[in-house]
Amino acid sequence: MGTLTITGLGKAYRQYSHPAARLLEWFGALPRHQLTWILRNINLSIKAGESVGLIGRNGAGKSTLLKLLTGVSVPTEGAVALTGSVAALLELGLGFHAEFTGRQNVYMQGYLQGIGQAQMDALMPGIAAFAEIGDYLDRPVRIYSSGMQVRLAFSVATAVRPDILIIDEALSVGDAYFQHKCFDRIRSYREQGTTLLFVSHDPGAVKTLCDRAVLIDGGGIVMEGKPGDVLDYYNALIAPQATDSAMRQGLPEVTAGGGMRSGNGAVRIGQVDLLCNGTSMRAVVAGQPASIHLQVQANQALADFTVGLLIKDRLGNDVFGTNTHHLMQALGPIEPGDRKDIYFEFPALALGPGHYSVTLAAHASSDHLAGNYDWWDHALVFQVIPAEGVHTIGICHMALNFHQQAVEPS
Repeated sequence: MGTLTITGLGKAYRQYSHPAARLLEWFGALPRHQLTWILRNINLSIKAGESVGLIGRNGAGKSTLLKLLTGVSVPTEGAVALTGSVAALLELGLGFHAEFTGRQNVYMQGYLQGIGQAQMDALMPGIAAFAEIGDYLDRPVRIYSSGMQVRLAFSVATAVRPDILIIDEALSVGDAYFQHKCFDRIRSYREQGTTLLFVSHDPGAVKTLCDRAVLIDGGGIVMEGKPGDVLDYYNALIAPQATDSAMRQGLPEVTAGGGMRSGNGAVRIGQVDLLCNGTSMRAVVAGQPASIHLQVQANQALADFTVGLLIKDRLGNDVFGTNTHHLMQALGPIEPGDRKDIYFEFPALALGPGHYSVTLAAHASSDHLAGNYDWWDHALVFQVIPAEGVHTIGICHMALNFHQQAVEPS
């Protein structure tokens, strides 16, 4: 089975002040370079069958780490130990020869994976069927679109179930239909015991596919744990104007309810409640009218600001979100000390039975990256119970009409 152990891993590149300095060093002069560290002191252990997502900002070192794990790049320090077969899909088209046909590239990739001619002949029909690129399979790769390249690359990389599957963000290039196919195959391999390590900026994919998430920032591991917790911390980390004391220490505030909170406090969210017919509730009937009420207070003068909400299911998957910017509702101007009561009203709360949490945010423009005033995860937790006499499954409770009609025999 596939296991992965990373110990003290680091990668640095030499930086020379002048091209001549590199030449002098080659001829035995004293070192004339400085090391620029991309990754340092990475320690991580992944068990067989575990699924781990790597998240982080662009330039944090995620792709570099995957290259070190797959042998594409050589570490400056530390070691990597892998057991079992490894399949990797890194940079788009990596390893493909532009002048060769897709079929020729498939065979070459198979040989690099240690698959013999006879086995590749047997696998080729399945690879072609999964990629669905038609006659382009026998045309040069240089005329492929980026989507066609990722289709073929994923198809050949996963033609044989590996012990370890490593995937970079390349899957985001494919169309929605092919992404569904890819994730179905990944889920199938997970169920069969494949260890998964992949980079993604899609929180839904991380929450759905991963047992654990690892956040990389500044070339090191900042946090690892449950995907929902790590993604909440990541949201706080990427808000560029968050300046409250918790963020200055590099850690988000953890509220009494366990949710993470960040922001510079220009606007602060106060009371939060779920109302049904004006009564505070924590359990509502599916399809019942309800509203989320919150009070905000300004701590500085603002021409305008935005308040948004995001409803998540018990696994942390995003269910529904919107904000006053998208609803075209202006909330400003506002002066220090001013308070506002805000109501998000649902004529029918169309959620299926289950437990849900509400994340709230106050920010400058269309999203919290434009100026994070207050971001509050798990500000409210509530339960939806089934409507009497109605049985449904899933996270939504959609209005549905049904009728039937007899067909006269011909």
